[in-house]
Amino acid sequence: MSAAFRSGFVSIIGSPNVGKSTLMNRFVGQKVSIVSARAQTTRNRVMGVLTKPEYQIVFLDTPGVTTPKNRLGEYMLKIAYDSLNEVEAVLFLTDAEKGIREKDEALLQKLASAKAPVIAAINKIDAAKPGIVAEMRKKLAALSYIGQVAEISAETGEGVDSLEALLRAHLEEGPKYFPDDMVTDQPERVICAELIREKALMLLKEEVPHGIGVGVDKMLLREDKPICDVWATIYCEREGHKGIIIGKGGAMLKKIGAEARHDMEWMLGTRVNLQLWVKVKDDWRNSLSTMRELGYE
Repeated sequence: MSAAFRSGFVSIIGSPNVGKSTLMNRFVGQKVSIVSARAQTTRNRVMGVLTKPEYQIVFLDTPGVTTPKNRLGEYMLKIAYDSLNEVEAVLFLTDAEKGIREKDEALLQKLASAKAPVIAAINKIDAAKPGIVAEMRKKLAALSYIGQVAEISAETGEGVDSLEALLRAHLEEGPKYFPDDMVTDQPERVICAELIREKALMLLKEEVPHGIGVGVDKMLLREDKPICDVWATIYCEREGHKGIIIGKGGAMLKKIGAEARHDMEWMLGTRVNLQLWVKVKDDWRNSLSTMRELGYE
């Protein structure tokens, strides 16, 4: 008699920029959550599905936990904490390059009251200074509510299989929630908008990215050719930022578009004709209507 199928939800939580999205992409085997060196790249809860013959793990990648400075920040914090409910396990991720900081400790205090088992993973061990990982492990293992501590590199894959095995142990006998070929619940339109934002984050100057939002206005697959037309708008908060995003002679906007189009074509499996516009919406991160427009509901 074959073993019963096991399944469950795992929330990945941590401070900004510790590698949550990179880890989830590693688990599911492809990019479903955008990644950049900027803190708070993830703004929404993004789901990634890992399906094996005997089990299915549904990961919830959450925004980095930090003190909110506007309504968008408040929304992101709520999304992160809401993800702690109704899951089989919570995966707390921390950064071996930075150690356990004050913000990590504040989050750990919050996790003490989590209903689900908490597993800690120390990420970026490939870039850590000697001795820091052992020190972090000792500190985390001393917390009574943390069941296990793993050491990993989401970037290289080191230790990720062992971490998967730890998470698998918390799954319960249950259904396959999603089909074998489904890796995320994000609609194509949302992923395309996020890919544009990812390229903007990577290419633009420090002061612009946090004030950027992207909306895909329309997507249409041509009937006569294997081409998908995508119309999208990049929103910024200041007139001066608009010029930076467009660049001299439109060079920066073209670069953002070219890099985003490359990833879209890989995801959609067809050629993409991407049309990009830039609009100014003053203080949109405090505007509930604009936040809803851009999918932050």
